[in-house]
Amino acid sequence: MIKNPSYKQNSLGVLVHPTSLPGGTFGDGLKNWINLLSSNNIFTWQFLPLTPTDILGSPYSSPSSFALNPWFIDANELKINSYIEDSEILEKIRLEGLNTNLFKFKIANELSNLIGDLLIKSWESQSAKSKKGFFVWLENNPWVNDYSIFSVLKEQFDLLPWWQWPEEFRDKDKIKIDLWKKDNSNKLLVKKLIQWHLHRQWLKIKKFAALKGVKLIGDIPFYVSRDSVDVWSNKSLFSISHAGKLIFQSGVPPDYFSSTGQLWGTPVYEWDQHISNEFYWWRKRFKRQFELVDILRLDHFRGLESYWRVDGDAKNAIKGEWVKSPGIDLLKSLKSYLSIETLPIIAEDLGVITENVNNLRDDFNLPGMKILQFAFDGNKDNPYLPENIEDNNCVVYTGTHDNSTTVSWWENLEEKVKKKITQKHNYCENPAWNLIDLGMKTNAKLFIAPLQDILSLDDESRFNKPGTISKNWKWKFNKPLTDLEPYLESFGKLGESYCRNNIF
Repeated sequence: MIKNPSYKQNSLGVLVHPTSLPGGTFGDGLKNWINLLSSNNIFTWQFLPLTPTDILGSPYSSPSSFALNPWFIDANELKINSYIEDSEILEKIRLEGLNTNLFKFKIANELSNLIGDLLIKSWESQSAKSKKGFFVWLENNPWVNDYSIFSVLKEQFDLLPWWQWPEEFRDKDKIKIDLWKKDNSNKLLVKKLIQWHLHRQWLKIKKFAALKGVKLIGDIPFYVSRDSVDVWSNKSLFSISHAGKLIFQSGVPPDYFSSTGQLWGTPVYEWDQHISNEFYWWRKRFKRQFELVDILRLDHFRGLESYWRVDGDAKNAIKGEWVKSPGIDLLKSLKSYLSIETLPIIAEDLGVITENVNNLRDDFNLPGMKILQFAFDGNKDNPYLPENIEDNNCVVYTGTHDNSTTVSWWENLEEKVKKKITQKHNYCENPAWNLIDLGMKTNAKLFIAPLQDILSLDDESRFNKPGTISKNWKWKFNKPLTDLEPYLESFGKLGESYCRNNIF
């Protein structure tokens, strides 16, 4: 049974992904980070999906909705507990990664691959108790088997998407795959062991966070990647042909930002199939995530009410249609399955949102999101303006991982807009902390600032810029964690002045 989150007024938190923190793994560095938050009366930590990324580093286009990113595995914990032996090469690569200014995907891959080799090397010498724990975990997590097969096949076929694999593997021919598994048993074991150890290590982090009173807010994308084990193993649940051709794909219609809309390239759901099996896949997906976090931000929440459906071979999103989603039934099913009165979900309800979407959110008492960077367009009715945030059942942010940092946002504002904001809100010389102050003052249950804003950094430290494929997902704080102390102390003290030191 999942406990309800302690939704209390006046809380604050920090948004930062583990890869952006010193160490970047599920090790003692994260415990030190959580301890630093707690000691400064900051009781909420939000991060992006912990799942594996695509080749560009995006955790929102993962090859698995259930797995954890191998980049997070902590070698020191494994050595201390005798799961692997010391390795000079391992230590050399680890130190190389620590000394880079950005998070390097290539180094993270090399490190996790080497750890996998060391795990296999030490496997036979592991205790009977350890092996039993591993096999019990495998039995309770059947997704691991398909994930390991999918991952090894991807590597074997030079990272080609599954629909370009030989037909017997593309179609998941059981006889062929069972024969193949016998020849690749060690490679499959590596993938499974890494997932088990990641699970163990993260649960230690989660337990430590609970002891320190820090709530963990994870993130779950609405859609899943076409090139994922989720789609490969469950084709009937998605609008995709047996050979991998998109029948209908996701996106959003034309709007102020794009005259042709957006195509996302992910298959939409075959909702009739999900309804017929009582949302089995969704139930397992959310159950898995709530093993790892206390609260989930559901990206593209409006897709639960209705979604923009476009032909699979369309070149833009202009000729699509809105199709109703069974969001009410799905959320009711999750409540029943998880045995919980109020779902611990934050609804990402940004953009053009209809009354029906608002009603769905409110009927299930889910907090929505308010972004202060979106507030100052001159419209007095703008729902993101601090004075318009009357309902406290929301989470206020200066910006998200997809936005410019507040320093660069301010630099790019028109002078007349800056003047109006300055006159009304008594702005000083630090735009990031001005916006943080405004957020603290709102009536929202929870206020969250990205770490970059707390540090008053510009867009050289931006984490992601949608629509681009370079320099994303790489920023990290490349100094000792103790250097964050004065900033978090100031953040916590400002929160205290606004009575924002409660647990969310």
